[in-house]
Amino acid sequence: MNTLPAYSGARISGCWTLRSDGSGGGEGSLDRLLPSVSTGLSPRKRTTSQCKSEPPLLRTSKRTIYTAGRPPWYNEHGTQSKEAFVIGLCGGSASGKTTVARKIIEALDVPWVVLLSMDSFYKVLSPEQQAMAASNDYNFDHPDAFDFDLLTHTLRKLKQGKSVKIPVYDFTTHGRQKDWKTVYGASVIIFEGIMSFADKELLQLLDMKIFVDTDSDIRLVRRLRRDITERGRDIEGVIKQYNKFVKPAFEQYIEPTMRLADIVVPRGGGNMVAIDLIVQHVHSQLEERKLRWDMAALASAHQAQPLPQTLSVLESTPQVRGMHTIIRNKETSRDEFIFYSKRLMRLLIERALSFLPSQVHIVQTPQGEDYEGKTFHGKRITGVSILRAGETMEPALRAVCKDVRIGKILIQTNQDTGEPELHYLRLPKDISEDHVILMDCTVSTGAAAMMAVRVLLDHDVQEDKILLVSLLMAEMGVHSVAYAFPQVKIITTAVDKKVNDLFHIIPGIGNFGDRYFGTDAPPDWSDEDMDEPSY
Repeated sequence: MNTLPAYSGARISGCWTLRSDGSGGGEGSLDRLLPSVSTGLSPRKRTTSQCKSEPPLLRTSKRTIYTAGRPPWYNEHGTQSKEAFVIGLCGGSASGKTTVARKIIEALDVPWVVLLSMDSFYKVLSPEQQAMAASNDYNFDHPDAFDFDLLTHTLRKLKQGKSVKIPVYDFTTHGRQKDWKTVYGASVIIFEGIMSFADKELLQLLDMKIFVDTDSDIRLVRRLRRDITERGRDIEGVIKQYNKFVKPAFEQYIEPTMRLADIVVPRGGGNMVAIDLIVQHVHSQLEERKLRWDMAALASAHQAQPLPQTLSVLESTPQVRGMHTIIRNKETSRDEFIFYSKRLMRLLIERALSFLPSQVHIVQTPQGEDYEGKTFHGKRITGVSILRAGETMEPALRAVCKDVRIGKILIQTNQDTGEPELHYLRLPKDISEDHVILMDCTVSTGAAAMMAVRVLLDHDVQEDKILLVSLLMAEMGVHSVAYAFPQVKIITTAVDKKVNDLFHIIPGIGNFGDRYFGTDAPPDWSDEDMDEPSY
């Protein structure tokens, strides 16, 4: 277990307590994405357990923090290297757990954080329980009110970097909404709830356990304000529920778990000394488990190896060679570049479709004769483009696949670390049952393509149902993808041998997106001014 130094019971500057008598470590994942938060730290609204209309961002004075998505936790072999660091926040109702979480996020200043709440995992109430809740006679502060099986399963997957679906709980109807929220892992996951320490299996998924200790009178005042202004309840009902359920539950189930905490924070979000010490420890843990996307490892891992059998290169006919001559020529106009790129894309997509499974299908011709043909043997075909260049291949796919479903993934390279990072994702529902054509116009190192494949696998798409199609690939990218994912079929129109120090394909095609969309850099462009290539 990774905790701060063991000062069990010692009071530091009269403001916080460090403890070492809890358990931690392990693997796991958790709950839902909360609404975006502002630096003003205004009280959160809890009509529902999450808000889908607000962007998953936290804007601080220093930077924008993404609270959805994840960095690439996968090495050149396509396997996971590190798990997220999970912080568990426990405390009584209205103790300020979310305020502490937000201040930790701001002080951490790391780009990928997920803030999660136990409130999403209330059990679905029966009609009788619904009636009890409406009259303030249902105990929401008892361990039996939470779905711990779903909670621990979800947290374990999320910590492992896999996508999870989180229920959205509606506090006005006391039930789950129809649509669930898809959430990913991040560098840090902060999980807060009144029963965060109440389950042994859940405790094992927490790397750090923090108890927020706030005076009971303050908690009562906060709860009155919240339930009356945000949940439309009357003061008599709130006080009745507090005396009957909230206060006894705190004394019986919540307060005793304080001894399990690694850190106890008195006074909640106002205790900046404690928060600063917590942040220092989390930073040290993140540094220990830091993973850099090792381009050098990708470049050297498969040198002098023959091209994999999963690769299919379009036959270099005079027509194909001629079109490559045109689009590779730096003097080619944008109109011609687009025209001949589209011709190649159409040929490439047609070639890719030939690798889809088929079955014999007999039809009767207008002459009354049987014809033994073929039909697609699968449920659906879905196209997924890696933005932005991959989006240019969508028309070619739509032209040959009627009513094909399209998804999009935006992966950008972090200019500070050189790592590809997932910034945007929109995939069709039930994609796990589909054959997926993953489209990117150029593949250099293969890092972005590998991350895109991992995203599909995290959505339970079968590896042997993924086809990666690209107009141009470097040998390095081919080897990287094929070695990490040996069942993924790779289809391209050409493979170039080299990648330069900037990870551009040589001789290559230039920046495909710039040339296609007309956003070419000016003649005096520098490396810093140029858009990051799709690795």
